[in-house]
Amino acid sequence: MRTGLYINNEWRRPASGATLEVINPATEEVLACVAVAEETDVNAAVAAARSCFESDEWRALSPRRRGALLHRAGELLAARRNEMAELESRQNGKPLFESKIDAAMTVQVLQYYAGWADKVAGSVIPVDGTDFVYTTREPVGVVAAIVPWNFPLNLASWKFAPALAAGCTVVLKPASETPLTALAMAEIMEEAGFPPGAFNVITGGGSTTGAMLVRHPDVDKIAFTGSTAVGKEIMRQAADTLKRVTLELGGKSPNIIFADADLKSAVRGAQSGIFYGKGEVCAAGSRLLVEKSVHDQVIEQLAARARKLVPGDPFDSNTRLGAIASKQRQDAVLSYIEAGKGEATLVAGGNATTVNGKGYFIEATVFDDARPGMRIVDEEIFGPVLSVITFDGLEEGVQLANQTVYGLAAGIWTRDIQKAFEAARGIRAGTVWVNTYNLYDAAAPFGGFKDSGFGRDLGREALHGYTEAKTVWMGLQ
Repeated sequence: MRTGLYINNEWRRPASGATLEVINPATEEVLACVAVAEETDVNAAVAAARSCFESDEWRALSPRRRGALLHRAGELLAARRNEMAELESRQNGKPLFESKIDAAMTVQVLQYYAGWADKVAGSVIPVDGTDFVYTTREPVGVVAAIVPWNFPLNLASWKFAPALAAGCTVVLKPASETPLTALAMAEIMEEAGFPPGAFNVITGGGSTTGAMLVRHPDVDKIAFTGSTAVGKEIMRQAADTLKRVTLELGGKSPNIIFADADLKSAVRGAQSGIFYGKGEVCAAGSRLLVEKSVHDQVIEQLAARARKLVPGDPFDSNTRLGAIASKQRQDAVLSYIEAGKGEATLVAGGNATTVNGKGYFIEATVFDDARPGMRIVDEEIFGPVLSVITFDGLEEGVQLANQTVYGLAAGIWTRDIQKAFEAARGIRAGTVWVNTYNLYDAAAPFGGFKDSGFGRDLGREALHGYTEAKTVWMGLQ
């Protein structure tokens, strides 16, 4: 297991010798002690990325060859996917079956952007006169990818794969709680044949190591996924060096069940929408909006399903609710649950628990009689906590869906296609799922409106965030 800093295709000890512990949240055991990058190390990583970006070796590498390197990395990751999934579950606490899905999507993302590398094209512009005018898309430069702990490797690939496909070089800083798969990915990238400095991984805290990257004058772009509060601070700090920034931030996503929906499917979708990933999902359907005429049926089914969803060992094949990612996160979620008990009606869960006397687990929790203005309704909890709100009719449902500072995702459950189109059009969110929830594909762009950030991960749109448009005029007089 790698625990050092990966800089310029070399494994290094941190200049200060400082380390941090990586804890298995399901067992409370120390998995590893990884390096803490301080200023000297951050400078070295950025310098390696800059040197590579400006080198003849990287600039002469054809887009098709860059694509081949990414495709090879995907093949190598696929060969190690079980190992990577197990490592992900140990450091994050999610059930192993979820980590296997994450690993498979990471392979998909790498191979998707491998196919895009030689298709980032400009265009010819017809202008008055005889001049020949065309545009090109050129790489932004050195990209610092700062990623969270909920989908550690998968979300990292959403940043570094399009960045490398576009011709940028990368310094990846994983979350301090979950750095191990990013470090393992560095081995894969080197084996795939990426030249020194193209892909670097440094570990440490967000407010220290991450902030140094944000302020660094030789970093051209920050690609960040995390909380809205941290995203706003990144914008402030990046302003001094006019960095390009893309931010995928928080969410308080509505999941709307209309009375004409297939209720069995809708309740199942509502459950997976909030309890998949332990609710530690930025797009989690944490606000369930239920049309009044079917409220009692939905609550009865939902509460029954939640009570059966027992937290368990992430490596047990029957487990569908793993451990919260850290003790700090468990305490934060429990504080919201306590607030909810004084505001709404608790119908399922609400307690911390352990497995074999260890771990940071929380029961699947459902509150009924919730309404805007409550903390559990307005604020992002980032845990397995669902708030149920009732509404009357399409107009009120859409109005309640939009009654939030966030705009990341939403779900709609109805058999009426016209109603589905109207609701999807009316909801201000970057992704709207209809009669499904929490599905992702490398080709489908993902990102938010309002306080959920700006810019897009995935799809062709993500490439725009890693390139600059250049206009060339050729005088032909």
